[in-house]
Amino acid sequence: MQGADDAPVDKRLFYFADPMCSWCWGFSPVIARIRARVRAKSGDQAPVRLVVGGLRAGMTAAMDANLKAAVRGHWEHVQAATGQPFNFDFFDRDGFVYDTGPACRAAVAMRNLAPEQTFAYLAALQRAFYVEGRDVTDATTLAALAEPLCGDAQAFATVYAAAEIAEATLADFRLTRALGISGFPAVVVGDANGLRALTVGYRPFEDLAPALDAWLEA
Repeated sequence: MQGADDAPVDKRLFYFADPMCSWCWGFSPVIARIRARVRAKSGDQAPVRLVVGGLRAGMTAAMDANLKAAVRGHWEHVQAATGQPFNFDFFDRDGFVYDTGPACRAAVAMRNLAPEQTFAYLAALQRAFYVEGRDVTDATTLAALAEPLCGDAQAFATVYAAAEIAEATLADFRLTRALGISGFPAVVVGDANGLRALTVGYRPFEDLAPALDAWLEA
């Protein structure tokens, strides 16, 4: 895990998420507040790193009625619990393959191309999918969403297509499994005493703040 970021720091926070995970979309305002708290209290001394989880990476079959009903139920639950907006017109679409692999790979591409924009891009992917109804399994869409953040859609597309980005994405998936993380979102903190989870699954910021502050202040 320590090899995931080469910065010579004592503390690290890892955010395990998938751009097409509805609970991660629900958690989007929470991770924004976590990042703001970390910056306010530690500056660059406790970097926050996104690790993509591959929730449904590699899916090849189009969604059938049963899967649509199950996913819609999740979305409704997340909306009720978090207040995040959802566009339910998504479920009128036929033939959609719910493969989260491309969006995960795109997040890794942005992490490589413009690291400071990684979380802004994650949020853009989530909003495009859940609110705007855009197809974030499509490489052209992924590049278009990246352009305002990195300035060059073609440069992003080139990085996205690179074999090393594919391997880095798989490395994120392997790390997620190696740590036994089976649910998203998950926030893991590390310091000289090792790693520990602040949460595996959605929790409001107020529930996480005391443990986050204790870690930052230790």
